[in-house]
Amino acid sequence: MTAVVETRKMSTGYSGQPVVHELDLRIEVGEVVCLLGPNGAGKTTTMLALAGELPLLSGEVLFDGKPTTAKLHKRARNGMSYVTEERSVFKGLTTRDNFRVAGLDPAKSVDLFPELEKCMDLRGGLLSGGEQQMLTLARALARRPRLLLADELSLGLAPMLVDRLLQALRRAAKEQGTAVLMIEQHAHKALRYADRAIVMRRGRVELALSSEDARSRIGEVEQAYLTSAGGSMSATDSPATP
Repeated sequence: MTAVVETRKMSTGYSGQPVVHELDLRIEVGEVVCLLGPNGAGKTTTMLALAGELPLLSGEVLFDGKPTTAKLHKRARNGMSYVTEERSVFKGLTTRDNFRVAGLDPAKSVDLFPELEKCMDLRGGLLSGGEQQMLTLARALARRPRLLLADELSLGLAPMLVDRLLQALRRAAKEQGTAVLMIEQHAHKALRYADRAIVMRRGRVELALSSEDARSRIGEVEQAYLTSAGGSMSATDSPATP
């Protein structure tokens, strides 16, 4: 079966310096893969390269079996959605208009998160952090993407809200066949919804396990996951701006 997205010996980084080294990764239709690792491990750098926001130093990225060097906007038109750790909400627009601006029917777009129904006439800036993230994810999933990249959906949110977001990813994978790659710091929770886990350290794959194996070896996973990367990278894996 052809993977929705695949990397072959992909190396990428900043200013010609590799942060991710010769990464081999593939995600199938309807599969949820969780990317774990300490700050600076190369997780967000990997996601930026998959999204077309960061050029490769070597290797290749393939969508549906075909190599691509397309930029983010072209990959988005071809069925990719990218949810960054910064909530993508138009704060001056109502929830309803946030959907409309994205070319979506508000009534249909709240199916995943009925909690947003009562917020339709509230401006995005007045929503809670959890509601903003639900709005962001609802817009991404309402497009029925073939690939969803999700970077730290749970950042700063209560456990109950994290479950709601991860349930939505799992549902999209099951019902729409969306291939999902998510970065998560909450290993225990993420592994309940993922099919596989990949633990990165210093830009390389430390462990690659099924979610079942990862849960049974959670101590080993967390040891690799919590170990400091030992580099100078920030929490978003990119170098500090001079």
